[in-house]
Amino acid sequence: MKKTKIICTLSPASSSKQVIEKMFQAGMNGVRINTAYGNLTQYQSVIEMVREIADIPVIIDVKGPEIRIKASQRKVFNKGDILEVGFDGEEVCFNHDIYDQMVVDDEVYIDNGKIRTRVVEKKDRKLCLLALNSGSIEDGKGVNIPNKHLSVPTFPERDLEIIRFAKKYDIEYVALSFTRNAEDVKNLSQTNNFIGGIIAKIENSEGVQNVEEILEAASGLMVARGDLAVEIEPERVPLVQKALIKLCNQKGKLVVTATEMLESMINQPNPTRAEVSDVANAILDGSDAIMLSGETAVGQYPVDAVEMMTRIANETEKAVKSNVEDPPFINISDTVSRAIQRISQSMPIHKVIPLTRSGYTARMIARFKISQPIIAVTPEIKVKKQLELIFGVYPVMINYHDKKDRLLAVTNKLHEMHLVNDEETVLFTEGVRTAMEHASNSIEIHKIKELREFASSSELTTFW
Repeated sequence: MKKTKIICTLSPASSSKQVIEKMFQAGMNGVRINTAYGNLTQYQSVIEMVREIADIPVIIDVKGPEIRIKASQRKVFNKGDILEVGFDGEEVCFNHDIYDQMVVDDEVYIDNGKIRTRVVEKKDRKLCLLALNSGSIEDGKGVNIPNKHLSVPTFPERDLEIIRFAKKYDIEYVALSFTRNAEDVKNLSQTNNFIGGIIAKIENSEGVQNVEEILEAASGLMVARGDLAVEIEPERVPLVQKALIKLCNQKGKLVVTATEMLESMINQPNPTRAEVSDVANAILDGSDAIMLSGETAVGQYPVDAVEMMTRIANETEKAVKSNVEDPPFINISDTVSRAIQRISQSMPIHKVIPLTRSGYTARMIARFKISQPIIAVTPEIKVKKQLELIFGVYPVMINYHDKKDRLLAVTNKLHEMHLVNDEETVLFTEGVRTAMEHASNSIEIHKIKELREFASSSELTTFW
């Protein structure tokens, strides 16, 4: 059972149900929709296909304060050409009006820095950009203006429309591009009372500086290395990646590593050795999930790319270790999760089974990268889907609330599903006689056969 989770970006224009199904069978655990492209009708079609195939989460990526190029058609240019870019419906324009904030000599990078330009003139509410290399501009490509703080609204009108759409279709996660501070995350949460998980994409120096406050407000982080390597020095990205992942592990929050992981597989069936090492190192760093972008959205070998990631994950996971440190007391679930780590190392436990309403306890246990599978049992379908992205967690939805003996009811159901067997010794944890949040306060260890036989033969009632 693969522990590392794989997220695949799907293109609304090119994704077919057959290909999505093959990617799922190859190891896909979640789907991302990049709203820089496509429309709501296409997104709805992708969501419906995914949900017909599997109970896995959908992530909708909103652009937020990210600056992008809008182009009515592809524009080819040569080094030394002057590109005129406007702000309001021109053939080539920016999605945010930053005219008054730009000055001559500002550098403007397009498409993860592949195109480099410099502002040489401002006129008629257009920026005149000198092309420093040859290339082409296409609709939707990202724009970076390094070392410059720009005041732009968190959500343009199209993003607000997409957030309403995400709430309507009960989307599991929204990923917020270019998250700058905790306020951006709170604004998303308050917009139309959105109740899904929020993944903050860290893509610039402001996001890196404010990451601790961002993580307090968000469900997790995405280390979006493409824009990050343009906004800060590229040689800093590997250590920033490790620091962000470690912070998420410490707090039991989701962390996704993304961008150019198997980039060469967009056009060829095999990755480079450097790409394989990059994926493996992201797993060794402690990533919950690793993400494919162009490889599955527009690539020629989407299924092969997922299969390759699965192979790398299966091999690398043998060497994954916890990097969580011992901080002062946080809460009961944190303490119980630390005890579970030690128990799982010191005795032959086959599986760890948290009963969880919010998914919190499962995440706190998973951050320790224990060798045993974590079968998280929850009565909530959205929580079940969100936990699909957590390292080492295999979520199952079972409604145990109305059961007199919840532990036995869960055990019998898991036994029926062939997720546990009679000879296994299993550790259970849940909150007993408490209404507090984050209060999984019990640990029970049972051999499945003995638990089921005792319950069926004993006239004693349990304390559940």
